[in-house]
Amino acid sequence: MTRTHRIRRPGARWLPLILAGLVGLAGYFGPWVPHRAVGLVITGLDLAEYVKFLPQVASGEIALRRETFYIPLFAGSLSAALLASRRELRSWVRFTLALGAIPLALAMLPPAWSPAGLRLPEFRLQVIAIAICLGALPTALLLARFLPNAVILALAALLALAAAILPAQDFLRVRPAILDLYRASPPLGWGFWACIAGNLTLTLIAVAETIRQVSAPRFRG
Repeated sequence: MTRTHRIRRPGARWLPLILAGLVGLAGYFGPWVPHRAVGLVITGLDLAEYVKFLPQVASGEIALRRETFYIPLFAGSLSAALLASRRELRSWVRFTLALGAIPLALAMLPPAWSPAGLRLPEFRLQVIAIAICLGALPTALLLARFLPNAVILALAALLALAAAILPAQDFLRVRPAILDLYRASPPLGWGFWACIAGNLTLTLIAVAETIRQVSAPRFRG
């Protein structure tokens, strides 16, 4: 690949990260607990509310924070906002990323919410996470000139790593309790694996690109 071609298409270097992130998000919204009955399928998003109704979680026998299952949304929204600040990406790609960051953040709202309900301690972390994501978008766009690519890549790697490991870890802890309720042993859903694979792939790509950026800082945002 010639130097001229690299200059003409610098934004192509970000595309593998975006594609890996899309795979991870598809997995998050896909089935983690599959079932023939659509109403009994549990997605990654469902788990944030579902687990609080499990007797083992409600009693404290299984100690976890249900907000952990929102980490893929938090990571996806922040990463989209950060990548939208990269000027070497085409305008429509940046616009799509910026636009996508908003519904990902708002997806962390509880199913039946009201302004008064959001002030309850139960939803405090969700509200803070949503505020961070919505505030990150204009901040990243305004500070685009001052955010080196290596910083964006490092943050994306850390966020994706958390999105791959933490929800999966807690899901495996509560899965036996879910299977007890179902009185069946369905396999791990494809969404579970896709969420892990997409986010781990994003992490590896971002780490490799960060190392390349540090060793050859010619690729500028």
